Amino acid sequence: MKPSATGILLAAGQATRFGANKLLHPLADGTPMAVACARTLHNVLARCIAVVDDTQGAVAGLLAEAGLQVIANPRTLEGMGTSIACGVAASPHASGWVIALADMPRIPANIVQAVADGLGCGADLIAPVYHGQRGHPVGFASRHAAALLALHTDTGARDIIAAHRDTLELIETQDSGVIADIDTPASLPIR
Repeated sequence: MKPSATGILLAAGQATRFGANKLLHPLADGTPMAVACARTLHNVLARCIAVVDDTQGAVAGLLAEAGLQVIANPRTLEGMGTSIACGVAASPHASGWVIALADMPRIPANIVQAVADGLGCGADLIAPVYHGQRGHPVGFASRHAAALLALHTDTGARDIIAAHRDTLELIETQDSGVIADIDTPASLPIR
């Protein structure tokens, strides 16, 4: 049985540094980046929501085909925090949330599973760490709902994590995929 936390895939970014819609960019196997991220999340969690900037766009269509509930964030330009808030608002009865980014296709499924399992075992906040650097995805227990719903800046949930650093559980990993986001074509995995 899959964990009961809800996955939230943040896919509403503008990709200004990439020069094109990076979420549609095919990886080495031809899978669009956002779809690869969606599959990893959805293979672990039964309920997953993708937050996009336009529910009629190509990214939204691909994510819906991958089995995610797709919702639009009308406040995308205000920053990532508003997308997190949209995802949390769309899943008010979740036991917690595993928040992932659609430009991080190298996150391994076992890390998503460990974050979800940690929430299921009572973790308050949980995230992977690679050589001392906190990575993604990040898990939040439902008690953080009000703070997540109030997010409105581009710093995402960093302030919530900082305010609750004493309850943050870290999952040590040797997999750099947990910190490898793709912001420019140069950061793409070598084919």
